[in-house]
Amino acid sequence: MSDDFTFGESWSSIYREFTGIRGKIAEADETVAFLESYVSNGSALELGIGDGRVAVPLSERGVKVDGIDNSDSMLKLLAERTNMVNAWKGDIANFSSEQRYGVIYCVYNTFRYLLTRESQIACLRSASAALADDGALVMEMNIPALDGFISRQKTSTLCLDSENTILSADIHDPLNQTLTTTVLWFSGTSVKSLPHRARYVYHQELDTMAECAGLELAERWADWARGEFNESSRRHVSVYRRAGQSRSSFKKPTSVA
Repeated sequence: MSDDFTFGESWSSIYREFTGIRGKIAEADETVAFLESYVSNGSALELGIGDGRVAVPLSERGVKVDGIDNSDSMLKLLAERTNMVNAWKGDIANFSSEQRYGVIYCVYNTFRYLLTRESQIACLRSASAALADDGALVMEMNIPALDGFISRQKTSTLCLDSENTILSADIHDPLNQTLTTTVLWFSGTSVKSLPHRARYVYHQELDTMAECAGLELAERWADWARGEFNESSRRHVSVYRRAGQSRSSFKKPTSVA
């Protein structure tokens, strides 16, 4: 999914600790509550399932969760956590499934690790084909923060506390809409260097790509708590449905015991 900067293999050993520091584990319950409200047929598919940060608590609510990831290391972490989630190694840009899912979701910027517009559209097409008729595709992504670059380079602080200093060094390629990033994590006497590369997408471009896949925007929020999306929002949670379906045709989401 991300060439020589394979995210999962580089990050798997520290992923849970890093997401904890960044507040993503604490946010998981809110994420799960949001996703559960769209599960029309009791099933969900996560694109880039990782260690199951979201999938595991969603499955504990009674949802049948499947997942795809391209990282053996991440899939191993998931298997160590639970046997309730069915996950397989694959490319989220090109997958097929006989199962039709009530909700398919791709969170925490995972979509950006597809490095071309073509692969991102292919992912949306694969997801559209795997949706139930009344299903929803849920995407979470940051709004690109491109201020502060000098000669296409920028260094920023992600975390600074009594135990950790985490810096991000970014190189911007505007022609390809990519950011090549090295996260430097200083903790005690240890230093970890964590590389990755991503193709950023503005929400307007995502809507256009979704249209290419036969999807249309149904809702957009600033966060999992359904805060208002506006010009000051730093990320978006976007819900897509199959194009041409009126909202009255969607089944009312039901809670899963």
